[in-house]
Amino acid sequence: MTPVRILGKASSINVRKVLWTCEEAGIAYEREDYGSGFAPTGTPDFLALNPNGLVPVARIGEAVLWESNTICRCLAGLAGRDDLLPRDPLARARVEMWMDWQATELNPSWRHAFMGLVRRDAAFADPAQIAAGARAWNAKMAILDAQLARTGAYAAGPDFTLADVVLGVSVNRWLMTPIERPELPAVAAYVERLDARPGFRAHGRNGIP
Repeated sequence: MTPVRILGKASSINVRKVLWTCEEAGIAYEREDYGSGFAPTGTPDFLALNPNGLVPVARIGEAVLWESNTICRCLAGLAGRDDLLPRDPLARARVEMWMDWQATELNPSWRHAFMGLVRRDAAFADPAQIAAGARAWNAKMAILDAQLARTGAYAAGPDFTLADVVLGVSVNRWLMTPIERPELPAVAAYVERLDARPGFRAHGRNGIP
């Protein structure tokens, strides 16, 4: 397979999911910088690839994909990595359930705290809303902690899957944002397990929130 072309800056959390998946699946890729500070995503050419004007975009041969979790699923399938994304419908659904939870529940919870404290965006500067956002974020992380305590290992069960790729970069963001955090021992142990993986060290726990 020719290298996958990934359009998106390396600091983007959603681009990093895709890069980590490539590392896990042994897929060659070429990355081009797009996004704030780099090539613009609002041009007609880019919008023809992704009408949302967001990164990442993946070009796989003649095909174009957007939505980071979808790209990760496709890459695992192309590599035949049933360990990352099982073929069995129920086993696959358990992985995708946590991938979807990351996108629809965990990610929105961090918006105010992260944008206010890390991005320093003036639209998210209200201290009360930042505090409320931090509480909401911690509550979602407590859900993950309970799940990891149940499995004793990874999000969907005893084995590493794509769910851990998308959750791993999110956990790193939580740890790197200057908020007051509860002690979540299962999450702490999870991070140490993930840290044994080169892909996590390169694209997850790499000093970028």
